[in-house]
Amino acid sequence: MSTPDLVLALAGAAALLAAVLPGLLARRALSLPLVYLLGGVVLFLLPLGLPEPDPIAHRVALEHITEICVLVSLMGAGLALNRRAGLRSWATTWRLLGCAMPLTVAGVAAAAVLVLGWPVAAALLLGAVLAPTDPVLASDVNVGEPADAENADDEVRFALTSEAGLNDGLAFPIVYAAVAVAVVGGAGWVGEWALVDVLYRIVAGVVCGLLIGRLLGRLFFHSRADELRLAEHRDGFVALAATFLAYGLTELAHGYGFVAVFVTACTIRRVEHGHGYNNVLHGFVEQIERLFTAWLLLLLGGFVAAGGLAALTWRGAAVGLLLLLVIRPVSGWLSQVRGPAGPKERLVISFFGIRGIGSLFYLTYALGEADFGVPPEELWAVTAFTVVASVVLHGITATPAMTRLDALRDGALVDRSCH
Repeated sequence: MSTPDLVLALAGAAALLAAVLPGLLARRALSLPLVYLLGGVVLFLLPLGLPEPDPIAHRVALEHITEICVLVSLMGAGLALNRRAGLRSWATTWRLLGCAMPLTVAGVAAAAVLVLGWPVAAALLLGAVLAPTDPVLASDVNVGEPADAENADDEVRFALTSEAGLNDGLAFPIVYAAVAVAVVGGAGWVGEWALVDVLYRIVAGVVCGLLIGRLLGRLFFHSRADELRLAEHRDGFVALAATFLAYGLTELAHGYGFVAVFVTACTIRRVEHGHGYNNVLHGFVEQIERLFTAWLLLLLGGFVAAGGLAALTWRGAAVGLLLLLVIRPVSGWLSQVRGPAGPKERLVISFFGIRGIGSLFYLTYALGEADFGVPPEELWAVTAFTVVASVVLHGITATPAMTRLDALRDGALVDRSCH
């Protein structure tokens, strides 16, 4: 059997498992991403002659694959959210974005400087890469299918889904800052960075997302021509058209396409909140997301099996564990003080800051832009270890934690109804 044939056969098997495993693992303390990851480790340890998954040698291909995976997951997250955007209804989200994310970047960067002895540019890059939570690997703590009621999402699932939907795009300004420090140095770049990379590109992403989402929503649901009223045709692949259109047009306008895709999805949902076509779009996107996730995590497992963590030191592992066990939980908790979430909900929201495919994308992108004074192998080792540790830690604890939280919430509702 030739290697291309073997790769195609394994890709097909992984796709089949992506369809079968969700039903088999439902309500078990074992997440799909963890199964894919372990499967990748085992697969690449077997004497099959598979090509080595080298993210440095195949940087460009990996950048685009992870980019598409994140884009699809952002569309799915936006379509699934049931709450109308607002200062009060999204209060926990704004707190996580405005407080927890900057604190996480600062904490990781400080740890990289103090523990690893990295230069500022590399430390800031690691903070940017590991700051965004992941909408791809967080299916166990994300909201489910679109529902009619706006209050259908509990605070934990809503906060984690909406946070992941937006902070994947908001990490870009920090990545650009790290690139500027590495390339330019000094502080002369700060003014242009603040005006262009922070202000203009975020605003452009939001505005483009609103406009494109509104236009597509009108086309899907309210077009006067039956042939153009796509909600009548029930074609799920239209979600991909919306994803790529929003991303491409926004990037052409030099805005943040990640932000635009998520905003587009939320806007399409608002045009006809309770329409069944939202479920069709979301269902199709979710299937594509599961497919990409299976393939990428098999490759990540193969990277580990092939010795990709050889450059990892105990100090690098310590930084990754500090993020997962201290920096994110503490910053997440502080951001929610006097917020709408209850004490137990705050704990869960703070702990489940899952790292994943978004981190892999940002690292591949940044390494194509500048030299950060640290060997790429070491940057990859620390990032990959953190993602793997997150998949294992959060994959084992997500189902029990959410089951327990749901039971406590249901018990409180029953007690309240009795009184």
